Amino acid sequence: MSAVGERVVSAAREWIGTPYVHQAAVKGAGCDCLGLLRGLWQEFLGAEPEAVPPYSMDWSEPQGEEHLWAAALRHMAVKDSGDAAPGDVLLFRMRHGAVAKHLGLQAHVSSNPSFIHAYTGHGVVESPLSAPWRRRIVARFIFPEEVS
Repeated sequence: MSAVGERVVSAAREWIGTPYVHQAAVKGAGCDCLGLLRGLWQEFLGAEPEAVPPYSMDWSEPQGEEHLWAAALRHMAVKDSGDAAPGDVLLFRMRHGAVAKHLGLQAHVSSNPSFIHAYTGHGVVESPLSAPWRRRIVARFIFPEEVS
């Protein structure tokens, strides 16, 4: 595990138990999946790279617009799907044909892979990266070590 990946995973675990609150990004008080990543970004990199506009829980699904994916591409490097490492940012498509609208952070990559994410009704949890979750991954990104 890289030193940065190890630190990001450790910091993400400190968010476990934070309640799910749509559009929030406050450890212990509330966050959604983007809010978890925003909070980690602020902790490790400082100010967010762009203002996050208000967004609905459907993430422009009716329009078919990949807003979350486009934003991730603006600020993080894409990683090969076969090169999993702790600290990778994962982007998920929750159902076939839908826009990608869920984020998580890879925690373990061994025989028991896991990821940390904020999930509606559960808050921030570490979940097994089971086959159904792995099938939903559409992109993998490197959590930046510094802002370029």
